[in-house]
Amino acid sequence: MKVAALVLFIALVLAFNPGRAADPSSVAPTEEVLIPAGEFIMGRADSGEELTPHQVKLDAYYIDKFEVTNAQYNAFCEATDHELPVFWGLDRFRCSLDYPDHPVVGVSQASAQKYAEWVGRRRPTEAEWEYAARGGLESLSYGTADVLDDAEANTKSAKLDGPVAVGSFEPNGYGVYDMVGNVREWVADYYSEDYFVHSPVDNPQGPEKTQWRVIKGGGWYSGKSCNMVHVRNALPGTWSDFNVGFRCARDAD
Repeated sequence: MKVAALVLFIALVLAFNPGRAADPSSVAPTEEVLIPAGEFIMGRADSGEELTPHQVKLDAYYIDKFEVTNAQYNAFCEATDHELPVFWGLDRFRCSLDYPDHPVVGVSQASAQKYAEWVGRRRPTEAEWEYAARGGLESLSYGTADVLDDAEANTKSAKLDGPVAVGSFEPNGYGVYDMVGNVREWVADYYSEDYFVHSPVDNPQGPEKTQWRVIKGGGWYSGKSCNMVHVRNALPGTWSDFNVGFRCARDAD
């Protein structure tokens, strides 16, 4: 009888605390887009050693159609007792369940990785991110154009003064949203300024461990030039920023 009572107690606890289940069943992960295997020239000419143009070949992979949202990240935190983002509850950065469909910000790269693992995914490499951001149009600075209109993305010049709901603008040629604007995004790679000089051709994974991690894309607080798809920047892996979020990826096989 004691065993039966214990089982009943556990069932009642789970029933009244569904968010505490140790699996991602309480959240719907972002829909994925299949990026076909292919090759492209990564980087940009006349931009210095850091952006040395070089050939990259990638296997097929999936990438999230949208950036991870506040609602999705909150479900992860509730299920795993993970700490909420450092800006949680601040309307200034639209970082709360009052903005469920806005991209989560204030998340370190380690926390982004834990979320990705929780939903059975990973973070994209820098090469995967840039290839998907180009939308099949390799030479265009913004994936869809060489000149970006203020109405085409949430950049600083659009004057929206914060993140907006994911998918508020048109997708690129691969059907991926907000690769330009809204928030910058953590990727999996460590950062090295000269990595492009000796980066391998096939499925590059980034340099050996450093203090810095790569962020890609621009964001609502970034000027248009910082939103070009080839642009790379870096932050300490422990950093949490009001202009940085993330999305996930997954091997196609």
